[in-house]
Amino acid sequence: MNNDSSIAQIAAILREEAERLGPGARLPSSREIMRRHNVSPVTVSRAIGQLAAEGRVVTRPGSGAFVAQPVHPTRDAADLSWQTVALGDRVVDDGPITALLGTAPEGVVPLTGGYLRPGLRPDEQLAAAAARAVRRPGAWARPPLTGLPELRRWFATQAGGDVTAADALIVSGGQAALTNAFRALAAPGTPILVETPTYPGALAAAKAAGLRAMAVPMDRDGVRPELLAEAFAMTGARVFFCQPTLHNPTGATLPVERREQVLQVARAAGAFVVEDDYARYLTGQAPPSLASMDRDGTVVHIGSLTKILAPSLRVAAVIARGPAAHRLRAAQLVESFFVARPLQETALEFVGSPAWRRHLAAVHAEIMIRRDALAAALAEHMPTAEPHLLPIGGMHLWVRLPADVDEGALVETARQNGVLVSPGRMYYPSEPPGPRIRVTHMAAAHLAELREGVRRLAEALMITGERAAP
Repeated sequence: MNNDSSIAQIAAILREEAERLGPGARLPSSREIMRRHNVSPVTVSRAIGQLAAEGRVVTRPGSGAFVAQPVHPTRDAADLSWQTVALGDRVVDDGPITALLGTAPEGVVPLTGGYLRPGLRPDEQLAAAAARAVRRPGAWARPPLTGLPELRRWFATQAGGDVTAADALIVSGGQAALTNAFRALAAPGTPILVETPTYPGALAAAKAAGLRAMAVPMDRDGVRPELLAEAFAMTGARVFFCQPTLHNPTGATLPVERREQVLQVARAAGAFVVEDDYARYLTGQAPPSLASMDRDGTVVHIGSLTKILAPSLRVAAVIARGPAAHRLRAAQLVESFFVARPLQETALEFVGSPAWRRHLAAVHAEIMIRRDALAAALAEHMPTAEPHLLPIGGMHLWVRLPADVDEGALVETARQNGVLVSPGRMYYPSEPPGPRIRVTHMAAAHLAELREGVRRLAEALMITGERAAP
C-alpha cells in the first residue's frame, strides 16, 4: 500500500482505539504501533497528527498521545436581560464585603483584613475540640432551635448583668446576626442611625434590608450622645447600630458614663440599640457591655466568636428581650432553621477548655506588640499621616491623610507597590470628611513584613503626591 493509504488506515485504526479507550486514556506508543502494523515512523507520526488536527487526541512531548476530552458545540449565549426588569431596582452591594474578605496575592503585604493570622489561630486546639465535640451523644442530631442551652448560657454570662440563657439566640456569625436584626427591627424604607464612620458590612446589610443609613458623628470617645438625640428627633429612626468597644474602623471605645447616656437617649426616643460587640475578646480592657446596663429591653446585643478564633467558626449569639426577641427568633427560624449542631458543640467544647484562656492571653499580647509596631512604623515612614487614636486592642489603626491626598489614587498605587490597605470612603454612609485609610496590623506574617508594608505604603504616598503635583 502507498504511504497515503497507510496513513489513512493507521488513522482509522487509532480512531477506533481512541473511542474504545475513552477520554484521557493513553494510546499505544509509536514504537508499539509500528510493531503491530509494520509501518514506518513517518506513517505513525502523520496518522497521529491527523487525529490531533481532528481534535481526537492530544500529544504531550515525552509522554505520548492521549485521547482528548470531547468538545461540545458552543451554543449561543442565553439572553438573560429580562431579569433586569423582574428584579427591580433594589441592589445588594457586596463590593465592600468582597474587598474586606479578599486575600493578598503572593508577594503583596496585607495591611487589611479582619481575622487572626494563621499562626495565631488556635487551629490545632479547635481541631481537638471538634473531634471531642462530634463524639458527643446526639452531636449530629437537630439542636434546640434557639441553640444549645449550655452555649446560650455561656454567651449570656459573657454579656453580663442579669442576662440569662433564655435571652440568647445562637446564630451563624455576626454578619448574619446583623442582617437578621436589621430586617426584624426596622421596616423597609425607614431610617437606621449608624456611627460615622462605621463597619461597611453593616451599611451593606442595611441597604440589602431596604433601610436608609443616617450618620451620627463620633469623637475619640465614640458616638456623641447629644448628636444621637438630635438624629433620633430629626429622622424618626427607631434603630441605632453601634460598636461601642473597639469601634471599626476608628478603634474608639465608649466610656461607661457615655454608655449610660446613649441608653438614656435611646430610651427617650423609644428606639433599639443594636450593640455589635464583635471585638470584646480582642482586648483585656473591655468595659461592661451595653446589654449588661440595660433594664428595658432597649439593647439587642450581638456577641461572636469568629474574630477571636477562626473565620469558619461561624457562631454568634443575639441577646434580646420581649417582643423583639420573639421576632428575632422567628426571623432566624424562617431564614435558616438553626446553626449546625457540630459547630455549636465545637464552640462550647473550646470555650470550656483551658485552651480558651491561654489563647486569649496570647492574642492580647500579640495585639499590643503589633499595634505598637504599626504605630511606630507609621510615625517613622509616614509622619504626615495621623492615627486617629491608639486603641486599647483590636486589629487596626484609623489613619487621617493630608487633605490634598487622593485617597483612591493612594490605595491603587499602594496595591501596585505591593501593599493592600482599606480605603476610608467605604466606611461612610455619606460624604467623608477627608481622605482616610484603615491599616491592619494582624494580617502580616511577622513584624518585619508589617514594617515593610508600611514602607511600601509610604512610598506609594510619595508617588501619589508627585503625580498630583502641578
